[in-house]
Formats: sequence, C-alpha cells, structure tokens
Amino acid sequence: MRSVSKALICCALCVLLGASQQLFAQTGNPPPRHLGDPAAEALNKLLEAAQSAVDKKDYASAAQNYEDYLTKKPDDAIVHYDLGYAYSALNRTADAKSQFERAIALDPTMVAAYLNLGVTLLNTDPAAAVEPLQKAAELAPQDARSRWLLGTALERSGKVPPAIEQYQAASKLEDSNFKYRYALGHALAVVGRGDDAVREFRAALGLHGSAAELAQAHFGIAQVLIAKRQFPDAAAELAQYLDAVPNDTRARVLHASALVNLGKNDEALAELDRASASGQEDVATLELRVDVYWDLKRYADAVPYLQRAATLAPGDAEIPARLGRTYLQAKDYANAVHWLAAAYNMNPKATDVLAYLVDAEYGSKNYGATLKALDALEKQRELPTTSWYLRGSCYDNLGQAAQALGAYQKFLQVNKDENSDMYFAATARVRELSREVKKR
Repeated sequence: MRSVSKALICCALCVLLGASQQLFAQTGNPPPRHLGDPAAEALNKLLEAAQSAVDKKDYASAAQNYEDYLTKKPDDAIVHYDLGYAYSALNRTADAKSQFERAIALDPTMVAAYLNLGVTLLNTDPAAAVEPLQKAAELAPQDARSRWLLGTALERSGKVPPAIEQYQAASKLEDSNFKYRYALGHALAVVGRGDDAVREFRAALGLHGSAAELAQAHFGIAQVLIAKRQFPDAAAELAQYLDAVPNDTRARVLHASALVNLGKNDEALAELDRASASGQEDVATLELRVDVYWDLKRYADAVPYLQRAATLAPGDAEIPARLGRTYLQAKDYANAVHWLAAAYNMNPKATDVLAYLVDAEYGSKNYGATLKALDALEKQRELPTTSWYLRGSCYDNLGQAAQALGAYQKFLQVNKDENSDMYFAATARVRELSREVKKR
C-alpha cells in the first residue's frame, strides 16, 4: 500500500509555515520601540524588513534580515524560529533544523518550533521526527494536527500500530478532517485490517477533500479490495480514481489486472495500451499483457512483449522459458528450442522447461536432440508412459529399427489406454519393424 502522500506532507509543511507568522504575532513580545534608541530602532527595522520580505515570499532577504537581527540579539527564540521558517522555504533543511532546535533550547514550550522541527525531519529522517512531534503533542494535547504529524512520523518509521493510535486521536479531535481519516485508513490497510481501512476511506470520501485527495481514497479502497480479491468493486474504485488522475500508469496497470481477473480481456488490453503510452513499461506490466494474449490464444502477439521483458530482465530464467513456451504454442519450433534451451542453461533444475524442450526438439524434427533431452529429463524425474512412444518415434525417424522396435514394445507393455492413437500407431509399427528386423 501507499505511504502517506508526499503531497499531503508538503501541504502540512505549508500550513505550518503559514501559521508561524500568526504564532509570532500572538506572542505579545514585539521588538522594543524606545524613542531615541538607535539600536532598538535598527532592530525594529530589520524585523519589519524581514516580515515584508516574507509577505513577498522573498525568503532569502528575510533570512538575511533575521540573521542580522540575531547577531545583535542572539537569544530571541521567536526570531530563531522565524529564521528556521525562512530556511525551510529555501530548502535549507539542515539550517532550518538548527534554528528550530535553537528556538526550542531558548523556549522549551514553543509548540510551533517542535512541530516545524518534526516536519523538517519527516521526509529525510522520520525516526528523528518522532521525538519533537511527540513533544508537540504533549504540549498541545488538543491539537489534532500534532497527532496526525506524529502518526505520520511513526508510520514512516515502521511503527504502524502506535501510528494508528495517533491517527485515531487526531480523527477524534477533528472528525471532519479528510487527511486524518485517510491516514488512518491507510495505516489500517498496512496492518491488514482491510474492512476497517475501507470504512475509514469511505468516511474520508464524505468529507471536504480536494479532487486529488478524494481520488487517493478511492485508490486506497481499491487496493484493499484487490487484496481481498473483490475485483468487480476494485475495478469500479480504480475507474473513479483514474477519472481524476488519468496519468497514473501504476494505477492503470492495477486496473488492467483487475479487469483480467474479471475476464474482461479487451478492456484490459485497452487499459494497458493507455499505460504503455507513457513509455515506462516494466516486466510485470509486459507479463500481464502476455497473460491476456495467452488467454486469448494470441501467441504471436505475446512474443514481442516477452522479448522486451527478456531485454529488461536478462537474468530472469522464467522469461525465456515462457517465451519458449509461447513459440511452442505458436508451433514455431526453432525459436521455441532456442529460448527453452537458453532458459534451461540458466536453470538446469527446471525440469518443466526441459520437458517443453523435449516437445520443441521433437517438433523441430531434431530427433537425436530429443533423445538427449529425454535422457536428461529421465535423470531428474519419472517419465510418463508416452515417453516410450516418443523414443520409438525418434529412433524410427533416425532409421534405428531395433531401438525403435524396443521402445514401441516397451510403450505397449506399460500403456493402459488401448484406444489411443499412439497405441494403434505403435502396434502397427511393431508389426512392421518386427518383419524388418527379422529380414536383417
């Protein structure tokens, strides 16, 4: 399943940074304005210039003004916090972290500093983000956003059960927030609580989310339903998701897979065509298309996609094996031999591949090679009774009458089906070969 969307995390960061200006305004600690005090006047001007730069999103200028201010007044926790905010906007993550930590050292009760420190660490080191976000949640236990961010850090650190507790707390504090219900649904899906996850995703769909966010809820439901093999409903959810996010190639492939499971092969191929328009087909996508062509018995159509897969994964013995089987189904025996032999050389323990190679060699009229493949296969597993007929036919075609007669006779001894074509053919050849061997 998907982790919490980066877009949601970025949104959280924007909300927090926007709120930082409000938090500063609410501190009740504006810079001193002593008439006739040039030093205080200079500090006032630096903060005013910084605020003006922030309003214009000129964060580089804002950061410079905050830095100049702190050279004169280094123990101002709020300005360290605002400098961290400016650094965050400039993607100077390490510098932002340092400033938020300095603000916390000067004012250990500054909730916003803990929050922004946690958000700064969330993408690069979620485990490190847990501690400051935990502190923010302790200082502001009624703040749903703190709980949600803490849950996100815990989930990204692989601690999903405690993350669920935080998401539940956030949803309880603010049950109309889409992000909190979606995050809870996602985490529940991760731990295998599919029914609970779907309930939360559906609850999220009833809230005010953006079109992209609502689409993610449909996608989350679809993934749970696919895991439960409820393909009709999963396909419907994916269709709704793709209406909103038509360029998601992975979702299109997932939709195609659901359609294949519903037997809707033509629709699945159309979906795979849309996915391949991105030019980013992977081996799994190519093999899914091959599954469809096999189901439709369109073996020749499957070949180029398997060849592409073989190029993408040259060390995967399963791909040449399947390519060989596909050529075998298409009665292109020469190519079948080539690919099955390649697959067998990559994995000599693959007895099923060797069995197909026997068929391909025989179809190619390579009777000597067929006998060698039969000998190799017999060393690895017990052969069916029909193998004696096959041996007889190979010897027969090679003009080795005595060996052919012996193999046909062995087949007639062990064969129990006296109505098969092989039985009648072997019986006839035994009579003919017996006379031929006697004459010799």
